[in-house]
Amino acid sequence: MGISSRRAATGAATTALLFCFGTAGTAAAEEAPDVPAISADQTTEINDRQGWEDDTEQPVHEGVKPLRCDGPSTWYLITSKKAYHIPSWWNGTKFKDGPGGTMMVSVTKSGTVGLEISGSIEWESNAIISKAKATVSTKITGSVTIATGHNYTHEIKRNKYGHLQYGSWGYKLTWKKYRASGNGCDGVEIGRGKATLPTSETGWKYWETST
Repeated sequence: MGISSRRAATGAATTALLFCFGTAGTAAAEEAPDVPAISADQTTEINDRQGWEDDTEQPVHEGVKPLRCDGPSTWYLITSKKAYHIPSWWNGTKFKDGPGGTMMVSVTKSGTVGLEISGSIEWESNAIISKAKATVSTKITGSVTIATGHNYTHEIKRNKYGHLQYGSWGYKLTWKKYRASGNGCDGVEIGRGKATLPTSETGWKYWETST
């Protein structure tokens, strides 16, 4: 049985990724993460993390009233999180084999998995990353570099087809931005959005299908 690779993302997904890095408004371009990409030798490889991804979003600051007092005039809150395997979008990182047998795979082309952020207003990428690191996971980063290699072997159930996709064990988040209201501690919401952020943990995600 031969192992055939599939394109891990459509052209639209590639466009979306480029959008996040270069054309998401003036503020997004100016506030691109200044944290260098994490290289392969700094990552932790965790393969086939069964049961790790969340089916639904988990609240982070549910019911918390945003306060400022002596802080900055504007600030961010991460309002929900969802554990999510962010697939690398280029060829050489996704494979299918079967039915049955053994899959033996390896990353054949290097690349970078980066953040994606969207919102109702202009945002500051560094501020969102910093808040996510503080409230969700210290392993969150703006981008992670994946090198070639990362060999992995997985048995396929009889009459099933196995799929392996390399990527980062990251998060999908929702965020809100607040502005101080008056001279007190209250904050008023001025914008909200979503973010997909990678972590320094990478690896193969495995699943099976009937065809």
